[in-house]
Amino acid sequence: MTLSYAKKDSFFEHKMSSPSLYHTFPRQRAQYKSLVLLLRHLRWTWVGIISSEDESSQRSSVKLKEILRENGICIEFSITLHKQTMLKDARAVKTLEMSSCNAVILNFNLDEPIFFELARQKASRKVLISLFSFPNFVNAKIIKHLNSSLMLSLHKVEIPGLKNFLLAVDAQKYDNYFTLREMWTKTFQCLPDTFMDVSETPCNQTIDVHLYDELLYDVENFRVTFQVYAAVYALAHAIHDIFEQSDTEEPSLDPQRSWPHWKLNRYLKNIHFKTRGEEEVYFNEDGHFLAKIDILNLIVFPNKSLDRRTVGFYDESSDQFHINTSAIMWSGKVSQMPTSMCSVSCPPGYQKIPQKGHQECCYDCAPCPEREIANKTDMEKCLKCPDDQWSNEIRDTCIPRTLEFLSYNDPLGLCLVVIALLFCLLTTLILWMFIKYKHTAIVRANNRNLSFILLLSLILSFLCPLLFVGKPMKMSCLLRQVAFGNIFTIAVASVLAKTVTVVLAFRVTKPERSLRRFIGRHLATSLLLVSCFGEFLICVFWLSLAPPFPVYNTEMEAGKIILQCNEGSVVAFYMAIGYIGFLAVLSFLVAFMARKLPDTFNEAQYITFSMLVFFSVWISFIPAYISTKGKYMVAVEVFAITASSAGLLSCIFIPKCYIILLRPELNTKANLVIRNVKKLKN
Repeated sequence: MTLSYAKKDSFFEHKMSSPSLYHTFPRQRAQYKSLVLLLRHLRWTWVGIISSEDESSQRSSVKLKEILRENGICIEFSITLHKQTMLKDARAVKTLEMSSCNAVILNFNLDEPIFFELARQKASRKVLISLFSFPNFVNAKIIKHLNSSLMLSLHKVEIPGLKNFLLAVDAQKYDNYFTLREMWTKTFQCLPDTFMDVSETPCNQTIDVHLYDELLYDVENFRVTFQVYAAVYALAHAIHDIFEQSDTEEPSLDPQRSWPHWKLNRYLKNIHFKTRGEEEVYFNEDGHFLAKIDILNLIVFPNKSLDRRTVGFYDESSDQFHINTSAIMWSGKVSQMPTSMCSVSCPPGYQKIPQKGHQECCYDCAPCPEREIANKTDMEKCLKCPDDQWSNEIRDTCIPRTLEFLSYNDPLGLCLVVIALLFCLLTTLILWMFIKYKHTAIVRANNRNLSFILLLSLILSFLCPLLFVGKPMKMSCLLRQVAFGNIFTIAVASVLAKTVTVVLAFRVTKPERSLRRFIGRHLATSLLLVSCFGEFLICVFWLSLAPPFPVYNTEMEAGKIILQCNEGSVVAFYMAIGYIGFLAVLSFLVAFMARKLPDTFNEAQYITFSMLVFFSVWISFIPAYISTKGKYMVAVEVFAITASSAGLLSCIFIPKCYIILLRPELNTKANLVIRNVKKLKN
């Protein structure tokens, strides 16, 4: 059974390798974890390592490198110090001088020759981070090389009475004590007479705090000493427990008797007590103390005095880490905290792009693409914004998208609605006028009932934009295309029926015409119903198989959500429009053939012009509809509906309104007969 107070080799940390070995010195991995937390807090991801050539240091360096890499910290260089050559090796010197990192981890015991070499190679311009406790007995010649360095040291614990004892040490009482002789030599560069075999510089037998710098002999900062103190008391408590247990079982136990190591091992692993300084002492399952590590900042003042300033700590038992970076004093040449990174930090809005052939800490910064953000520094990958949000200009925040549709508050939507309503009002007035003058010749000519149906369908056509403008809802999406298609089909079918009826009526007025038998009372109505039935079937199949529905389109335009109606079936949509176009073509052809018939019996010329307007509008509608997006696509269709309806209204009914209102003398049956006879003679 072994109780160690300073063994730091990671080989002995596992209980399996040494089941009867106990440590009052914390585990090495706890020190490595505190180092990782320190480096990550300071954002130092580009470091160098200096270690010694001994086996323990090399083994710990391998483990250290592994842990650093696992935590995203890259190692620029690793130098091994040799006892004979130190840093005089040309490659090692060049590596240290050419390195770009500003943080160097010292993984070796701090002794004087190494510090001299570090100073000579200008390593002092970098921040030294020591993983070993700084010795209490410091040579004044090397103090200046430690300025602004950091140290992960054992937690300082006060041992009651130790300070007074050390300040009253008398060399004569311990003339054969080798440790005291060594301490005296390192600290004061002199020996008392009781220690001297050969004449050397003599000094006082008692250490006088007034004669020596307290920082060279800092009795306030003994740290490893507590591990010795704890080891001794742990062993004492274990032996005490053995005696107490033995008194109940074997009253005649001989104090000089030795016990088997397994028995002492059993009691030692279960000890748990508090020292006089209220520090808990116990071992974990691996036989170790749980680490309490102080982060020290070594500050060298102009008078070469040294201050060990505690700027943070790590407590393994609670896994708590804290550091006060504002309390750290950096080198005089560096007014603020230095950086130690292979690449400059990527600000918010940028992501890291690894450089080929380099370590992961070396990277380039690339701006986040649209719809993605980086809201932190040095993000590996940009985050995608939710569908209802968009990235701002600098790509560091997701902002709500603008919901866009053709609304009544939009000037464009309001303008289209007002125009459509004005035409609707005008059409209503014309219908009222035709009803008022329904017995006049101009109204009775060319099928009065079809004129009324045509005017009613145009009124409804001008009201269709009310379904297109405004927030798309499920019902409005279902109705708007179907309503427009059927209403406009009625209008075009009415024009076709009027034209066909007039042509047939005119042809059969001549004797011995076989077409007379096709002229009947319900010819116009039948033609109208047959023409509208085709559009009705298309709409029924459309709504049954793939009905329109509202959709939020986030892909159409950057930074916006386009609320629109998905037509469901594009084929059905163009079939509905195409069927209306087919009826318009038939109307145009029939009207064109009847253009020379008397004006009073038909409206061929006016229908021809109205169909030309219709074709002009809807032929230009198709490419415009395909090339536009969002609310402008809806606006194009609303404009096409309004313009084509206005074309029919203007070309067919405005000339008749002119005669009714301004030339009433022409609106008589006798006048119409005279005009027709003249045209027939011509």
